[in-house]
Amino acid sequence: MNKKHFKTTSSRYLLNTVAVVLIYLLLSVLINGKVLNRYQANLLIPIFFNVILAVSLNLAAGFLGQLPLGHAGFMSVGAYASALFTMAVDLPPFVEMSLALLVGGLVAGFFGIIIGLPALRLRGDYLAIITLGFGEIIRVVMLNLKITGGAFGLSGIQGLTTWRWAFFALIFTVFVISTIIKSKHGRAILSIRENEIAAESCGINTTYYKTMAFAVAASFAGVAGALYAHYLKILDPSTFGFMKSVEILVMVVLGGMGSIIGSVISATGLTLLPELLRSFASYRMVIYALLLVVVMIFKPSGLMGTYDFSLGHTFDAFFSKIRKGIPKRKSKDGDSHE
Repeated sequence: MNKKHFKTTSSRYLLNTVAVVLIYLLLSVLINGKVLNRYQANLLIPIFFNVILAVSLNLAAGFLGQLPLGHAGFMSVGAYASALFTMAVDLPPFVEMSLALLVGGLVAGFFGIIIGLPALRLRGDYLAIITLGFGEIIRVVMLNLKITGGAFGLSGIQGLTTWRWAFFALIFTVFVISTIIKSKHGRAILSIRENEIAAESCGINTTYYKTMAFAVAASFAGVAGALYAHYLKILDPSTFGFMKSVEILVMVVLGGMGSIIGSVISATGLTLLPELLRSFASYRMVIYALLLVVVMIFKPSGLMGTYDFSLGHTFDAFFSKIRKGIPKRKSKDGDSHE
């Protein structure tokens, strides 16, 4: 008997698919059975698109090792592009939302390539400054374009985002990014993070992989922007300022640079925390900031560090412990069997 039950790729995919279906069915039962009220059900949507933002930024900041500060700019590009698209067409809701997510992702990804090619030739603080400048340029442009509604914002957007759309967009994001990281492309990206000069000396095209990771991260930020636009049904350029980029970066740092499960946990917690502290409105931001400071002091690597959860490995470890607890019996020829 193969002792590694979930070692093969197909078995891991099957196990993860079953887990996703079970989570989806559980959420459906909780929402349809009124266990979660309307407010709680709607709160799932910002949780899901914040997780998408954190996981996508983690690809560039955690796995690639760069420091972009303009993620909110890519989110705004995706939000406005998808909103203008749905306002211009009249299609069935399912088709319209599918295309809106696609448009938001593609447009943001395009801007990711345009910004990434020159920006990623820089490192450290210089990269942070140029990406910060990009985010501010986008915000100012949105403030002065008539098509985006200018300072008044863009209204009249259809409310197409449901928790199901946000859930499956999240699953797709985690699947794509985790697949990239576990592939040969992911190993190249990780080698750039560890030592860019050594990676380049080994023949790795660092410019290509840095731009690719940056563009993929930007694309999923655009998808989160599309979900955001069709959730709030109104867009205000001031929402996508510098502080929004910092907020997303805090989610990544708090969860752990290079940990997808860490980004999921921190984005969920930081989205829920302001809601849970709503009764302490006067002290909410103080408590919020204090928690961040405490975590950074006692766990500077983030809540999960670089650890990433694997359902297959967890099940393998579980079955290994069970096998160790079962005494071996000896056959007549002296061979031992479990």
